[in-house]
Order: sequence, then C-alpha cells, then structure tokens
Amino acid sequence: MQNIFYDVTNWWNFLGAISLINIGLWLGSLALFVKKKKRIDSDIYVWRRLILVLSGFYVAGCAFRSFLPRIDLERVCLVNSWLSNMLVGRSVATVAELCFVAQCAILLREAGVGMGDRPSILVSYLLIPMIVIAELFSWYAMLTTRYIGSVVEESLWTLCGILLIASFISLWPKVRRQHRWFMNVMILFGIGFVFFMTTVDVPMYWERWQADSAAGVIYLTISQGILDAIRQCHVSFDIKKWYEEIPWMTLYFSVAVWVSISLTHAPNYKQISNSR
Repeated sequence: MQNIFYDVTNWWNFLGAISLINIGLWLGSLALFVKKKKRIDSDIYVWRRLILVLSGFYVAGCAFRSFLPRIDLERVCLVNSWLSNMLVGRSVATVAELCFVAQCAILLREAGVGMGDRPSILVSYLLIPMIVIAELFSWYAMLTTRYIGSVVEESLWTLCGILLIASFISLWPKVRRQHRWFMNVMILFGIGFVFFMTTVDVPMYWERWQADSAAGVIYLTISQGILDAIRQCHVSFDIKKWYEEIPWMTLYFSVAVWVSISLTHAPNYKQISNSR
C-alpha cells in the first residue's frame, strides 16, 4: 500500500481509477433518483434534484483535478498542459467546492425546517458565505504564494465542519430511529474531517507560512500572481514535492466525493417530521 501512495505515478493512476468509479457512481445515483421520483415529496424533489446537479459538478471538478493534479503555491503539476495552469485549476476547484457546500446547506435547511430546529436553519444560511470567504483567501494564497491565506481558508472549512457536527447532533434526537444511520454516518464523517483538518491540514500550511516568514520569502503582488499563475507549471514527479499533498488529495477525491453523491438520497426529513 505504501508503494501505491508514495510513488507519484502509481498514486496518480489510483486517483484516475477512483475518478472513473465516482463518475459511474454518480450516473447510478442519477438513475436511482429518476426511478424513485414518484415517491419523493414534490416540495423536496426540486431541492433534491438541485443537490444531484450540484453533486455532478463536484464529481466532475474532482475528476478534472484528479487527472490533472497540481500544487498551487509551488506551481507544480503532473501534466504539461495549459489546463494544468494554476488559474484554471483554482477556478475549477472554486466552482466544485461551492457546489459541495451548497449541497450541505440545502440539505441542512431541509432538515432544520422539517424538524423545527432553528439552530440548524441558521447554520445552513452561514455555510455558503463562510466558504465564499474561504475561497477568496484560497485565491489570495494562490496568487501571492502566501500560505497564511491557506491557513485561513482551511480554518474556515474546519469551522464549517464543526458547525455541521453540532447541527447533526442537535437534529439527531428528532430523527426516527430507522433513519438515524444517515445522521450517524454524517457525524462520523464530520468528526473525521475536523480531526484531519486540525491535526494535519491546517498545521501543514501554518508550518509552511512560518518557514517562509523565517526565510524572508518575497511574495507576489496580486497582479504578479495572475501573470505567474497563467504561465506553464513545473512538471515534477518528485515524491518530496508531493508526499504532503497525497493524503488530503486522496481523501478529498474519494471520501468527500462519496459523501457528495450520497446527499441526494438522504432521508426525507420533512416526511419524517410530519409523520411523528
């Protein structure tokens, strides 16, 4: 297993295979959604259909990034193509990530309204603005090569994860026992996400920021960063450049995608609430 994930070519092939599987899973999700259309409450159907479409964009975005991996601030990639430049890659990532958080916000609002949980409704309205701000910091980091932007971005994602866990816990007692399995899975995923972010991801970017500050690195201006990001990236299969990126990319392009696909088929919380 170590040889798979710590040989860049093998890891890249693994990401590609996972992406093809994910596309197949999304198509299966689409077929299942169409099949059970008549059994979905009409008010819920419109929003679940939107969640399915948003999931499709997220799956496509993650597949694109899996086939064309890159490290933004270092301007490193695996494929010599204009599609691998940082501006294109960051744009794709931004759209995909906004789609993912929109899925979460829609479903959380549905559950909050359906079960009369006001804190969950409030959180559902906070998620998208928080991630819009996170994306702005991500762009700032990518353009200027300042890791402090990545620290803020990932910290905001972590905060969103904490708020989602709190919302799930608040909703849990109101959910029918036979439907709690989904909430349990989401809570476990949220806890795993927050644990990874606080012990691996955020500290990694903070250490890079500290190291650059100590070394007196000269950063780019926004205008310089735009010109630099458009240029051809540096192709490298050196494991030393990728080994810290491999864990989060692997989880991002696999587990997070599976969560995105599953959200379309979450229990109908409005229906659950009305039948209690």
